[in-house]
Amino acid sequence: MNFILDVHCHTVASGHAYSTITENAAHAASIGLTHIAISDHGPEMPGGAHLYAFANQRALPDYIHGVRVLKSAEVNIVDYNGKLDIPTTLLREMDFTIVSLHRIKPPVTKEEHTHALIMAMEKPEVSIIGHPCNVHFEIDIQAVVAAAARTGTILEVNNQTLTPESFRYHGDETHMEMLAYCKEYDVPIIAGSDAHFSTQVGQLDRAKAVILAAGMPERLVLNTCADRFFETVAKKRGQQQ
Repeated sequence: MNFILDVHCHTVASGHAYSTITENAAHAASIGLTHIAISDHGPEMPGGAHLYAFANQRALPDYIHGVRVLKSAEVNIVDYNGKLDIPTTLLREMDFTIVSLHRIKPPVTKEEHTHALIMAMEKPEVSIIGHPCNVHFEIDIQAVVAAAARTGTILEVNNQTLTPESFRYHGDETHMEMLAYCKEYDVPIIAGSDAHFSTQVGQLDRAKAVILAAGMPERLVLNTCADRFFETVAKKRGQQQ
């Protein structure tokens, strides 16, 4: 299973990442990736990018070092009804969006975390749920996967969450449970590095190992085919491909 996309990559604009877009693209080219994304944190994250940074992504070239650089964001869910910290008008201008729960809002209950993710997935502009297996936000995994199937939303297998040094790490079990439901409900997934430094771009080894161990069919693993990734995003948005 050959991974050619890494769509969860941060830059210095996130405030707590340490590489530029050009540095990320150069490393991606050196390891054979064809596509990466700019997916910096929204403004509610301390130090996160200003809305102006997302509005001006149109100024960036589509290719850097021969790598297609997609315009995106890791949007913050800021309440338990799925409210987002970037306006819909800006989200619609991006190639896709990642939406995640972060500790800018304290964890409350499993039911509220689940409700927040499901409400966010109802929005056509929400392409991917980032790190749904976050130890700090317990969820009803089956309910989230069922909502992803109904809304056409992609679920992420986050490589950082699978790294023992990560503050989100709590083993492979939750990911394996999520992937079993994704197979059952036919939900597409994508591995993301969640890179905060250029050499982390394309680091998808732990995510790939879990995906292979779960026996996910390649047609549901969107890192393997850019066209299938774009088609999935477009279908959620109701566009014609």
